[in-house]
Amino acid sequence: ADIIDKCPGYKVEHFGKVKHGFDATLELAGTPCNVYGKDILSLILSVRFDTKDRLHMHIRDSAGKQYQIPHSVIPLDVGAGVGESGSNLRFSYLHDPKTGFGFEVHRGNDVIFDTTGHPLIFEDQYIEITSSLPRNANIYGIGESPDYFRRDPSNSTKTLWNRDAADPFRENVYGSHSVYMELRQGLFHGAYLHNSHGMDIVLANDAIQYRVLGGTADFYFFAGPTALSVIDQYTELVGRPNRIPYWSLGFHNCRYGYKSVYEVNEVIANYSMANIPLEVAWTDIDYMDKTRDFTFDPVSFPLSEMQKQLETLHVRNQKMVLITDPAIQRRSSYPTYARGRDLDVFIKNADGTEYVGQVWPGYTVFPDWFAPNAEKWWHGELQQYFDQLPMDGMWIDMNEASSFCTGSCGSGRPEDEVPEYPWLLGSSEPPHRKINTTDVFLVPPYAIHNPLPEISDKTIETTAAHANGIIEYHVHNLYGYMESKATRDFLLRYRPNERPFLLSRSTFSGSGALVNHWTGDNAATWQDLHLSIASMFDFGIFGIPMVGADICGFNGNTTEELCARWIELGAFYPFSRDHNAIDMAPQELYRWNSVAEAGRRALNVRYSLLPYFYTMYQHSVELGWPVARPLVFEFPDVAAVVDNDRQLLIGDGILVSPVLQKGAVSVDAFFPSGRWYDWYSYVETTGSNSNITLNAPLEHVNVHIRGGKIIPTQPPALTTTEAREHDYSLLVATDYHGKASGELY
Repeated sequence: ADIIDKCPGYKVEHFGKVKHGFDATLELAGTPCNVYGKDILSLILSVRFDTKDRLHMHIRDSAGKQYQIPHSVIPLDVGAGVGESGSNLRFSYLHDPKTGFGFEVHRGNDVIFDTTGHPLIFEDQYIEITSSLPRNANIYGIGESPDYFRRDPSNSTKTLWNRDAADPFRENVYGSHSVYMELRQGLFHGAYLHNSHGMDIVLANDAIQYRVLGGTADFYFFAGPTALSVIDQYTELVGRPNRIPYWSLGFHNCRYGYKSVYEVNEVIANYSMANIPLEVAWTDIDYMDKTRDFTFDPVSFPLSEMQKQLETLHVRNQKMVLITDPAIQRRSSYPTYARGRDLDVFIKNADGTEYVGQVWPGYTVFPDWFAPNAEKWWHGELQQYFDQLPMDGMWIDMNEASSFCTGSCGSGRPEDEVPEYPWLLGSSEPPHRKINTTDVFLVPPYAIHNPLPEISDKTIETTAAHANGIIEYHVHNLYGYMESKATRDFLLRYRPNERPFLLSRSTFSGSGALVNHWTGDNAATWQDLHLSIASMFDFGIFGIPMVGADICGFNGNTTEELCARWIELGAFYPFSRDHNAIDMAPQELYRWNSVAEAGRRALNVRYSLLPYFYTMYQHSVELGWPVARPLVFEFPDVAAVVDNDRQLLIGDGILVSPVLQKGAVSVDAFFPSGRWYDWYSYVETTGSNSNITLNAPLEHVNVHIRGGKIIPTQPPALTTTEAREHDYSLLVATDYHGKASGELY
C-alpha cells in the first residue's frame, strides 16, 4: 500500500466531445511508480453512451499493445448510441492534486461509480481501479466462487482465474464473471469489466477495487434500476441466454463410477419401477476406452450396447447425454490425436513443440481454439462420434483447462508411458517444481489470490503459445468459453432444426448464450446444500439461468436425510440433476424409501409447473431474466431480504422454502407482505414482511403461490413428453384486490 500511495495517477489532456460521448488522452502525472510492472505513460480514454441505460468507458494504452478480447471471440453488442441528454447515466471527471484523474458515473443524483481520490494505476501487467462504496454496501455477483449471495462488503477478495477445484468456500473455481450489481435505497445498478486476464476484485474499506494482471480497463455501467433490468442490460451486451430444449427441464441422473452400460440400464429401469420421473440418463468418463474422447470401452460400454440404450431411451421419450473433455491423449495410434497433429491444432510450448500436460488418459495435448484448423478438426471428430451414437446433448468438462501436472510434464516422455495420477502417489508425490520468479508471465509481480504456488498449477502453463502468437497468460479464462463456442457451432450444424443442449463446467461472460452450467464438484454437506442456492442466484446475474448443483452432493457419502432435503430443493433448480463421485455410496433417488417419496412429491410439483418454468425461460431468452430468483430481486425495499439465500422464487410467482438444517422438521420462512397460498392445500398465508414457522416433515417441501399471479400448469407425468400431452390448467391466485395476472409461452 505504501508503494501504491506514491503512484502519481494521470492527468487529462485534450478532452473533447465526439458523437455519443467523449474522448481524451491521459498522461502519467509524475514519476512512474512501476509497482507491479511498467507504468504506461500515455493512455486513451473513450466514453460512449451505448444505449439509454448502458455507458461504456474504456481506458487503453495509446500504443495499442495491451491484450484485448477480440470481437471475433466475444461479439459484444455495440449499441446504437445515444446523446448524453438521452442517457440515464452521466459521466464526469476531475483532477485531484494528490491522486490525479478520477471519474464518476451518475444516475440522477446518485453516484454509482466513483474513482475520485483513488489513483488510476495502469501498468503493462497491473491495472488498479478503485471505486468508493457506501458503508455496508449490498453487492451481488462476481465469481465463480461458492459463497453467500450477498458478498461481505468489508472483507471479500474474489479472484477470477478459472480453476479445477472442488468448490472450496469463497475461493475461485471454474468460471470468471466480473459483473456485479449493487442495491442502494431500493434501486439496483451494475458494472462489468471486460477483460480476460487474472484479477482480484476486492471489497474492503468502503470500496470495490480491481487488481488486474494486464489488458485494458474496459468498463460497462448499467443503470437498472431494477435487478431484472440490470441483468437485461448486461445480457444485451454479452449475449442473451440460449434457448433450451423443453426436455432439459426434466429430471436428470448421473454418476461418476458406473461400472457398465448394463448398470446404467438398471438405473434407468429402477427409476421407472420407483415411479420417479427420469428424463435424461447421463454417463461420465466411465464409458470411454481408457478415458479417451470419442471412444467406447469395448468390454463395459460397447458401442453396440450404447446404441441399444439410446434406442430404448428414445422409445420411452427419454434422452442421453455423455461427457467430453478437451484434453487429447498424445499417442500416434489414437486417430483423434493423429488427425489433430496433422492439422496443427494443439497448444505449443515457446519452442514450438507440443505442450503436453496430464489428464485422465495420461499425457495429453490441448486443442488451441485460436488455431485456424481447430474448429474444422473438432467438428470432424464430433461428426464421427455422433454418427456412431447420435446422443441428445453434450457435457463438456475439465475445460478450465484442467491438467494434473504443472507445465509441459509430458515433453520428452515416451508416447506409451502412462503416468500415475498424482493423488495416488501419496507421500511420493513429486515435489513442486522450483518456481521461476524471473519470468513475469509465470510469476507475475502482483500475486492474485489463486490458492496454489503458481497460477499455472492444475492448468495450462501461462507461457504456452497459441497459434496467433498470444500466450496463455492473456487468454486462460477464455478456454472454456471458446470450447463452448466450437462445440455449440457443431451441434447447430449437426441438427440445424433442433435446439442444442450443452452443459459446461468452465464459463466466462457471455457463456449463457452458448451453454448451461452446473456448479461443479460440490460435497454432500448441509453447508453445500445451502450455498447451492446462492450459486444459482449468482449465475442468474451472470446470464446463465439454466443452472443447478449436484443433487445429494458429489464428493463424500450423502445421508438419507440430506438426500431427501436436497431433492426437495433440487427439484426446483432450473437444471435438476443427481450426480455422484466415484467410490461414493450410491445416491439415486430410489435408494431410500423416504428419498424416493420426497423425490416423487417434489418432482410432481416441478413437472406440474413445467409450463410455468418454460414461460419463465422465454423471459430469459428475450431479456436475460433468471428463472430462480432471490426475494430481494422482487422485494428490493424490504431490508430483511437483502441477504436471504435460504429461499428461492421461481419467476415472480412461486416461493420455495426448503429445509437446510440437519434434523429440522420445520422451517422459518420469510413471507413478504401480501397473500400467499400453500401449493398443496391452497390455504392462505398472510405475509407481513416477517418469518412464519412452517411444518416440514422429512418428505415435504413448502411451496407457496404468490397472490396476484396466474400460474399455468399441466398434470405431472414421468417424462416431459407425456406431461405435454395433457390439458393445461390455470391456477388463479388473487391478491387483496381480487386481481391476478399471468402468462403462458
